[in-house]
Amino acid sequence: MDDPGNHPTRRTVLAAGAGLAAFGLPLPTGRRTARPGPLAAGAVGPAALTPQQQAGQRVVFSFPGTTVPQALLDQISSGQAAGVIINSGNVSSLSQITAAVQQLRQANLSSPDPAPLLLMTDQEGGQVRRLPGGPTQSEKQIGQSSDPASAAAAAGTTAGNLLRGAGININLAPVLDVYRTAGDFDDQYGRSYSTDPSVVSACGKAFITAQQATGVAATAKHFPGLGPATSSQNTDLRPVTLTTSLSSLRGTDEFPYTAALAAGVDLVMVSWAIYTHLDASHPAGLSSTVVQSELRGRLGFTGVTITDAIAAGALSSLGTIGQNAVAAAGAGMDVILEASGSVANGQAVVTALATALQNGTLDATAFGTARDRVNALRSRLF
Repeated sequence: MDDPGNHPTRRTVLAAGAGLAAFGLPLPTGRRTARPGPLAAGAVGPAALTPQQQAGQRVVFSFPGTTVPQALLDQISSGQAAGVIINSGNVSSLSQITAAVQQLRQANLSSPDPAPLLLMTDQEGGQVRRLPGGPTQSEKQIGQSSDPASAAAAAGTTAGNLLRGAGININLAPVLDVYRTAGDFDDQYGRSYSTDPSVVSACGKAFITAQQATGVAATAKHFPGLGPATSSQNTDLRPVTLTTSLSSLRGTDEFPYTAALAAGVDLVMVSWAIYTHLDASHPAGLSSTVVQSELRGRLGFTGVTITDAIAAGALSSLGTIGQNAVAAAGAGMDVILEASGSVANGQAVVTALATALQNGTLDATAFGTARDRVNALRSRLF
């Protein structure tokens, strides 16, 4: 997500695997590099699932406070959720969130298709950390270090081990935005490695490779790039239009994604900004031109696409969260992220997608292909 939010107190916590071991979950043993076929052996096909279940398996939920609501546990056990995002307000301590994550995992065992949930958070480093612990350096500090790629790799390992110890299998990091000026949108929180796309590329690749070696999936964001955004251009709060030239977008902002894709990054988060030289009419995550033609077609990404927060202010004038979720799915987004802290909002997204699938607004074949990509990722996670 764009908004750094309230990060936890910066106290040092060892990123050991004690949390997983306590619940009988496997410790890191290295990452499988082969990508399986669309449906893993034993996976439940679409014909065996209701439209609500098929829709739910493309939606990531959120919840308020530090106690997991029964409504969310029921949603998961009924097979109507792909995963859950952990926000800063969900975390009071490492032991507390580890226990909460185990509750989510336990509920998923009753699901008709109990592939591992997508359990995610934003553990970028520096000011943007949802769990207490590392990486303590921001991306900007890493980019300015004497050996940026090595520092980025160390940060990736730290983040991966911390999250895996808590049972979280996806990090919504690294940020691959190439910032432009001091104090702009990315730079005000140190969220960009550099103004140099080559430095961003090297650091992003190193972070992704190191983190994914721990078994925690990485997410490159915010495609095609929020580096040109000024300090006030926050898509979580309001619509943002970027007039960056096509040559600058491709030569600077998209440049780090080539290395990220070569490193096998599992997910790419697409921005909610409008890029006038790609599609002047739609935010990127609602644009098939950006998602299908630019990201998948031109760059060749075959992994999982994930929206930024579907309740973002950038989309509020375009429709309800359900309507915007349907538009995002139609544009080619695989996972819809509902991060507002409301289980009811997540349920509204599921209902909207299920209705659109049933009435033909969303193509059933394309819907199934997206679901297969999500399930292929889930089958490879712990």
